[in-house]
Amino acid sequence: MASPIAPEEPMRRVLVVGGPGAGKSTFARRLGARLKLPVIHLDFHYWRSGWRMPVLEEWRSAVTALAAAPAWIMDGNYANTFDIRVPRADSLAWLDYPRMICMRRVLWRTLRGFGRAREDLPPGCPEQFDAAFLRFVWEYRAKHRHHIADGIARLGGHLRVRRLCDDRAVEGFLAAIGAP
Repeated sequence: MASPIAPEEPMRRVLVVGGPGAGKSTFARRLGARLKLPVIHLDFHYWRSGWRMPVLEEWRSAVTALAAAPAWIMDGNYANTFDIRVPRADSLAWLDYPRMICMRRVLWRTLRGFGRAREDLPPGCPEQFDAAFLRFVWEYRAKHRHHIADGIARLGGHLRVRRLCDDRAVEGFLAAIGAP
């Protein structure tokens, strides 16, 4: 995908999107450390204790406030807020990993952290086996991935977009940015 922003312009507001299990949260933390920017995990702000969803208007208001900050790395898809986030972003990293890698990572993450909340999730949202979520991960590329491409096409003509399809591409991208 094209990069309309000149390479010498710094990344100040970066969206990190991709399928569940692609590594968005880990990538966002690593990118934030390299760019010395705050990291916003949208899952942390979206989910309520007990895995309850917020009221849409409250969610959109919260995202508007988060996106208004002058600089950030923001990880999470949430296509229902692309219209808020994409215009504020200057860059987008799309972790477009194959289904089997995402499934393996989600299963491993669930096994490893079962019963505990991750740092990118709020209290009261522990890792658990969830058949509906696993089905979502399995069907993501066929049924949901197009929301990212559509959002970029519709709202992201100004963005520097990097589509990263494997760990080697991610490591190369991060290495090009520099330490840490």
